[in-house]
Amino acid sequence: MYRLLRALLFQLSPERAHHLGLFALRLLGAWPALCRRLRARALPRAASTDLSVEIAGMRFEHPLALAAGLDKDAEAVDGLFACGFAAVEIGTVTPRPQPGNPRPRLFRLPEHRALINRMGFNNHGAAVAAGHLQARAWHPAPLGVNLGKNKDTPLEQAVEDYVACVDTLAPLGDYVVVNASSPNTPGLRKLQEPEQLTALLRAVKARLERVTPGKPLFLKIAPDLTPEAVDEVVDVARACGLSGLIATNTTVARPFEHPLAQEAGGLSGAPVREPANAVIRRAWQRSGGTLPIIGVGGVFTAQDIYEKLRAGASVVQVYTGFIYEGPGMVRHRVRELDALLASKGFRSVREVVGADHATLENEDARRPLGV
Repeated sequence: MYRLLRALLFQLSPERAHHLGLFALRLLGAWPALCRRLRARALPRAASTDLSVEIAGMRFEHPLALAAGLDKDAEAVDGLFACGFAAVEIGTVTPRPQPGNPRPRLFRLPEHRALINRMGFNNHGAAVAAGHLQARAWHPAPLGVNLGKNKDTPLEQAVEDYVACVDTLAPLGDYVVVNASSPNTPGLRKLQEPEQLTALLRAVKARLERVTPGKPLFLKIAPDLTPEAVDEVVDVARACGLSGLIATNTTVARPFEHPLAQEAGGLSGAPVREPANAVIRRAWQRSGGTLPIIGVGGVFTAQDIYEKLRAGASVVQVYTGFIYEGPGMVRHRVRELDALLASKGFRSVREVVGADHATLENEDARRPLGV
């Protein structure tokens, strides 16, 4: 069914199709009883394995969640939860409304199961998103709020934007995300450099503790970081007492030839899968598995979820895959993941997290000395 609908939607411009999809999800959210029924249908009733995960004191019914970027203004949260997501992350939200970058700014690359976007944090501002969240009465699973700075805010004043968003939105979410890795806000990725990142995270963490003590704080990082830069980010995150990392955002790399490859913006979808997995592995290794990771990038199949779990992610987010696969994606992928884990002898998702590293350690232990 969705394949036919997708064929129709893909006749529209990507951004128009996006707004139409959000409109439908917003309408769905106006029917609470239907949302609850659809969510119950999407979640597995008799799983072979224990699919639940707990990180930072939050329980996820299964490991597949929605990444930020789809619902920037928290317009369609209930409709998205009806699709079965274990968590929904809204944003990126900035303190003040901003239109984002000029159009066109969103491009489909179906041959590569990818998107390029240079949206530029287009949103109606923190106060509007807060109003939408305050109007909600149904809270079936964790909700994340992803925060950024306004484009016209100088980098040296970025902290003020993030803490302003904390004041407005942190009490309304279950966890907070600092987005310092979008390639579509000029200079933003400089905030990932250790000195600036430390100052930013300490300020946000301090404000968060005053506004809503104990609320989990995550940092979203880029897939374009060198291994050494990933180590530095992990060290800063741990020193600042963060709850975890979200790895990763979109990439500025273009690992293929395509007429649209020259378009500026962040690339998401299947081509980001391996770069994201590499960052997840490195972050897990650097922290020794002590810093929880939410993995995102190129997730379409149960195998994709499984690979990110093995690399070190405890929860896996999807964005581009949801655009291509449709609202039934969660129901199908979670059931397929359950069958996949059972076929490999796992009794729970928790056993899978970081399994690649345990395998490497075992291989090292079996390797003869001097080899």
